[in-house]
Amino acid sequence: MSFLTVHHSTVYRYREPVGLGEHRMMFRPRASHDLRLIRTDLLITPQPTQLRWLHDPFDNSVAVATFAGTTSELRFESTVTLEHFENSLPEYPLEEYARTYPFRYADEDFPSLANALANHYPGESVTKWALQFLDPADATDTMKILGAMTRGIRKEFIYTRRIEKGVQPPEETLRTRKGSCRDFAVLMMEATRSLGVAARFVSGYIFVPNSSGLAGGGATHAWVQAYLPGAGWIDFDPTNSIIGNRNLIRVAVAWTPEQVLPLCGTYDGSPEAFMGMDVTVDVTEVEG
Repeated sequence: MSFLTVHHSTVYRYREPVGLGEHRMMFRPRASHDLRLIRTDLLITPQPTQLRWLHDPFDNSVAVATFAGTTSELRFESTVTLEHFENSLPEYPLEEYARTYPFRYADEDFPSLANALANHYPGESVTKWALQFLDPADATDTMKILGAMTRGIRKEFIYTRRIEKGVQPPEETLRTRKGSCRDFAVLMMEATRSLGVAARFVSGYIFVPNSSGLAGGGATHAWVQAYLPGAGWIDFDPTNSIIGNRNLIRVAVAWTPEQVLPLCGTYDGSPEAFMGMDVTVDVTEVEG
């Protein structure tokens, strides 16, 4: 158990005053049995005329802000203090039929998992890459497959922080052998799905202690969850070879990265008016 504070700042800068459209935020972590929210603060400058909260179809917490007037700078400051319980088991309690691959989900689970089993990027290279983690002579331990895949990405690929929007196709990640945390998450998600194992994309934060060697700090982080009967949704962070939620703070989950953008919005002005965006994330440990 640990107590953490997450400070997430995003600043948009414009060359001239512009009007602001609606902005949607996913900053608030998902409270659960392994994460308890203690305090949340959200400061937006200029102050919105309306700020409302809702839960999306995945039960993620979304804040929606609307504005009036014009501004040359838009600033979001989110500060969250939370209690984090580590859930990284040496052996997860999978149902007997799911302990070895291949396995089949129960009929009642298929409707809920259909989108988590569907691949979103065409191509055979991802499936070919995923098959290397199977034992060709016999059934393979399910957790062993996913663990080897998680460790394989960390070992074989080079992490690079990309400021470009969006996610690169997993085939490009395989070709270049490098990518950001969201690129690695999409690669593993698609590879897992190609094997018939349900997976979803996770957006959140990572706590990086000193000398830990973990990557992804200073910005939002991304990883993947796989659904295994008996254990439920298990976190796999291929960027850092983490299995379980150690140092990981979930904010939003979805079938695709586009559904869990930390912040998106529009402005009314010329394209040349936009100067840039600065994002900083600082996760620190505090005394309980």
